[in-house]
Amino acid sequence: MKILLFGRDGQVGWELQRALAPLGRTVALGRQGLDGLCGDLSNPGGIADTVRRVAPDVIVNAAAYTAVDQAESEPALARTVNAEAPAVLAGAARRHGAWLVHYSTDYVFDGSGSHPWQETDTTAPLSVYGCTKLEGEDAIRVAGGAHLVFRTSWVYARRGRNFARTMLRLARERDTLQVIDDQFGAPTGADLVADVTAHALRRARREPALAGLYHLAARGETTWYGYARFLLQVARDLGWPGRVDDDAIEPVRTGAFATAAVRPRNSRLDCRRLERAFDLRMPDWSDGVARTVSEIVQLRAMEMGQ
Repeated sequence: MKILLFGRDGQVGWELQRALAPLGRTVALGRQGLDGLCGDLSNPGGIADTVRRVAPDVIVNAAAYTAVDQAESEPALARTVNAEAPAVLAGAARRHGAWLVHYSTDYVFDGSGSHPWQETDTTAPLSVYGCTKLEGEDAIRVAGGAHLVFRTSWVYARRGRNFARTMLRLARERDTLQVIDDQFGAPTGADLVADVTAHALRRARREPALAGLYHLAARGETTWYGYARFLLQVARDLGWPGRVDDDAIEPVRTGAFATAAVRPRNSRLDCRRLERAFDLRMPDWSDGVARTVSEIVQLRAMEMGQ
């Protein structure tokens, strides 16, 4: 099997290179491309040509425009990357008889209520980012080819820009922190997303009826405040040189921080459809966060020669 991966340098894309390796040969592209192949989703014509040249059995799109606030002032670029490019990939995948794997987001919902969102719930995005990601989902479905679309949320990894790494950095730089305590979700590791993708893809290629839309997130729920307290406690227990203890982390409401884009308050995702279809049980969010924080702390100790 030949796999064409877009977004290799992102959090999920980086992990996918590992997780997909046992399934076949992977051509992994970042924005800069490789050997004349285009990996830049702002160039839909270029990526269509790349699909034609590679002729993959599977296309995995882990690239996206993810600057949520900046998208409010760059809607055209966000739409090109998040909607037009997936539409091009979906059309190319169907023409070549390839599977398409794509990632979406909880931002397609309005964040109301307190129940975990199901795949069949009404979408109502609040931001340009959410709107363009939903347009990408719709384009893939309309194209009619074999596909897996995974909605996920609150993704983190030991590399890249994410909440966990930001909190660890700020805990070393500041004496106090203010963290949102009225938005709910489940921190989900990029490694978990990648591993579930590989498992589901292998099954779905044998059982095409499994194609479709799935929610993919860790089990359980917390707030950004609860998430921060937990990961910083794990880090302190492992010797992380932070200056912030629990009493110095202040819970605040969403309105405490002005942002260009509106964030959903309820980012809970119901993953029962995914678990039933692929015989899985998603792990609790705290397990993955603890492991990743441990890896970050150990890596820093190695770099410091400790």
